[in-house]
Amino acid sequence: MERGIRIDKWLWAVRIFKTRSLATDACRSGKVKILDQAIKPSHEVKTGELISILLTPVTKTVKVIAPLSNRVSAKLVAGFMEDLTPDSEYQKLKRSNDIDFGFRARGTGRPTKRDRREIEFLKSYPDE
Repeated sequence: MERGIRIDKWLWAVRIFKTRSLATDACRSGKVKILDQAIKPSHEVKTGELISILLTPVTKTVKVIAPLSNRVSAKLVAGFMEDLTPDSEYQKLKRSNDIDFGFRARGTGRPTKRDRREIEFLKSYPDE
């Protein structure tokens, strides 16, 4: 009988996370879910599973097409997973990248404590 692949290793192999330790930490902190249930890094991946991954500010949804133990090139990833993330999630990412709250005119110096608090407040303001 063939053993499955650990989810942390699979997430690293299909290039969702840059390192396997980042994938493991995401699983431990509850950012990786299957059927709205947080899973452990040792969970074995099965073909057809839908996995939700919270990558702030985007919640990525992928479907497992095939288990994979070794990291593959970006061109080959499509053969092992299907990206089911809605376009609205990618729009959130684009909006957050377009807004530049940290811009300061040249020569104005470092932000004061009050300025920093205002910047942090604006960054954390919920989308409408």
